[in-house]
Amino acid sequence: MTPAFPGGTSVSRLSVYSGACADGLEGGTPHLHTASTEAYVVIGGRGALQTLDMSGFRETELSGGSTVWFTPGTIHRAINRGGLEVVVVMQNAGLPEAGDAVMTFPPEVVGDPARYREAATLPPGDPGTVEAAVRRRRELAVAGFLRLAEAAREGDFGPLRRLYGSAVALVRPSVAGWREIWEGTVAREARETAEVLDALERGDGEHLLHSSLLESPPESRWGMCGHLRAHDVASPHVHVPPERHA
Repeated sequence: MTPAFPGGTSVSRLSVYSGACADGLEGGTPHLHTASTEAYVVIGGRGALQTLDMSGFRETELSGGSTVWFTPGTIHRAINRGGLEVVVVMQNAGLPEAGDAVMTFPPEVVGDPARYREAATLPPGDPGTVEAAVRRRRELAVAGFLRLAEAAREGDFGPLRRLYGSAVALVRPSVAGWREIWEGTVAREARETAEVLDALERGDGEHLLHSSLLESPPESRWGMCGHLRAHDVASPHVHVPPERHA
């Protein structure tokens, strides 16, 4: 069985989108995760992270070395103020790719599963066609986000609560499949660590004889927040020496 990436997480490098939105800011598509915590480690450029949750709206400045993370339900929007580059670490590898993320489209869209899928899905085609669809998707999510943030500033968190309800309804049919992914990554990693600790406690180092090096080359794709160089941590290349020595 191939070991998962440490802790059952995933890692990618993110170049946050440029190009101004309707409010004049450059950056990514606002969205939330329903089951996974996400971390940003800034490795270049500068910008900010706009977030919205039940405690309100805030903006956190980002520059080289900034490290922030946010839990499920935190709406986040990466703002690019000059070459913002981020290493993204995601909890629960496989779940975000399977639909854990929900974009902040206006309520009439996010409340209708068919309209949501139509708005969220990028079409196949040449890069120019895909980029245009990415921008349309971002603008729609920014429009919804600005409405949510304005309501929160006025002390009205009803729209945010309704978004959360719509997000749960959207992802609920996928949860059984997510559980299988989680069982094969995070839960498996935790069980294997428990077994290693038990072995070490009794003086057994057999597992050290089966160590290995794994590698996952980057794959470029369009993300919600920017251009991604993601790594397929579910199917890495295992470097096996010509001979293993006992």
